[in-house]
Amino acid sequence: QVQLVESGGGLVQPGGSLTLSCAASGSINSILYMGWYRQAPGKQREWVATITIGGTTTYQDSVKGRFITSRDNANNTIYLQMNSLKPEDTAVYYCYASRGKVYWGPGTQVTVSS
Repeated sequence: QVQLVESGGGLVQPGGSLTLSCAASGSINSILYMGWYRQAPGKQREWVATITIGGTTTYQDSVKGRFITSRDNANNTIYLQMNSLKPEDTAVYYCYASRGKVYWGPGTQVTVSS
């Protein structure tokens, strides 16, 4: 089993920045990659970004150039730095980890509003 806990969500004005964290615990040795999804009200959950065990990152087109995901292997934590936030970025953000089976965190709310 893998346990994931996100933190860092909140309310931010358009154009602002926010950094999310996701701490992993449990059977983490076999994790192949981790990343982020988000779900806006009334919409399906959508993929945002992935980071492999080797540090390779990929992003959804709408966040490229604005979001950066990184990892701290020593602390089993990944981050999502979100810059130039837009109201359409408002969603619950979920961390995930894959080791064959996919594990999810409970999510953290990000609201972009003036």
